[in-house]
Amino acid sequence: MQKPLIAVLITSAFLTLNAQAADLLQVYQQALANDATFASARSSVSAGQERTIQGRAGLLPNISASGSNLRNEGYNAGPDPVFNIMTDSRNKLHSNAYTVSLTQPLFNWDAWQTYQQSKLVQATSEATFSQAQQDLILRVAQAYFDVLTAQDNLTATQAQKVATTEQLASAKRNFEVGTQTITDTHEAQAAYDLVVAQEFAAINDLDNKRTALQVIVGKAPGELAPLRTGVTIEPPSPATVDPWINSAESQNYSVVAAGLNLEIAKREISRSRAGHMPTVNLTASKSHQYTTGVSGIDGAGGNTTNNTAVGVSWSIPLFSGFAVTSKVRENIALEDKARNDLEATRRAASQNARQAFLGMTSGLAQVKALEAAEVSSKSSLDSNKLGYQVGVRINIDVLNAQKLLYSTQKDLSKARYDTIMNGLRLKGAAGALKEEDLAPINALLVH
Repeated sequence: MQKPLIAVLITSAFLTLNAQAADLLQVYQQALANDATFASARSSVSAGQERTIQGRAGLLPNISASGSNLRNEGYNAGPDPVFNIMTDSRNKLHSNAYTVSLTQPLFNWDAWQTYQQSKLVQATSEATFSQAQQDLILRVAQAYFDVLTAQDNLTATQAQKVATTEQLASAKRNFEVGTQTITDTHEAQAAYDLVVAQEFAAINDLDNKRTALQVIVGKAPGELAPLRTGVTIEPPSPATVDPWINSAESQNYSVVAAGLNLEIAKREISRSRAGHMPTVNLTASKSHQYTTGVSGIDGAGGNTTNNTAVGVSWSIPLFSGFAVTSKVRENIALEDKARNDLEATRRAASQNARQAFLGMTSGLAQVKALEAAEVSSKSSLDSNKLGYQVGVRINIDVLNAQKLLYSTQKDLSKARYDTIMNGLRLKGAAGALKEEDLAPINALLVH
């Protein structure tokens, strides 16, 4: 009764653990909320959205108001120059004044180009944010599958350790009864020691991969849903590389941002040339001043002044010490730099698309080949075990067959993950990667 109860408890715990395993979409949602790099990009695009408002402000009216409220008291005593007598003069004044002024640019080439640049800067920040969204998808998927790869490696290494332990025990028994030499025992012992070292390395690698995922999601990841056995990975569509390259050269977000930076550089040349151009403003002002109090020997003061002015003001720069000409030459050089940066970014996007496409197509072929190799390796191991039992195979043959099988299983696991990642990278290089693209991959996991 005790053993069945323990088995039920273990099975129940395993099912509960499996039910709580997080899948790729759940991990991605955690990264959306907690990844510091993506949060920085989100704040950056929020800041960039304010640039258009700031640039437009230079074309809108500027209205200001100023005023004062003053009390002035004074006393003056001395001889009167006309009557040659001593006099005193007292001043006690209270003045209240205000002025409202308006300035509306009529022609300001600098302000106009600044406004056009601000729209381009906002578009650049949005393209950069879209690239950050794609990068987050790729980083999450890569970290997720890195953990699964490390888990598969550890599982295969531990299985190899169990098999090698059994083979070592068999070699020792056969040596004791005299059917095998000490060499077989030493070979099995060496294989066992090697797989133990590999197990420690696999445990350390798994811990590192889980830590890397924790950096993205902001907390220690729990159990992750593994890839289902024997899954079929869909090939890229379109099935030729040229459409992907064309899309990468025109729609990749890094290329889009570099193109916008080139347009900004062109506008900067035009803006710097505004230093040679006049500026024209419409100006209007309204002022009011009212003064009351006592001024002079006996006089009472009281005065109101109102003034309204409307007109046009202009300014023409004549000479600025060649600063404007130098600034134009500088911005022409920066435009050439931006053009070369765009070309370099376009070539890099094209190369990334090509590499991802070839990686995915060759990965699909590699997966099929490794699946066949896995079947052959299992058959080879079974044959070598049987041959070892009947004496036509030696211990090292079985150990090599075991090593080949587990190595093939590791390679197959990694090939599947790499092929899936190349599919995501291909869409990312083409500027077409979205959160919805994770759903088909998530469906390949064990739920």
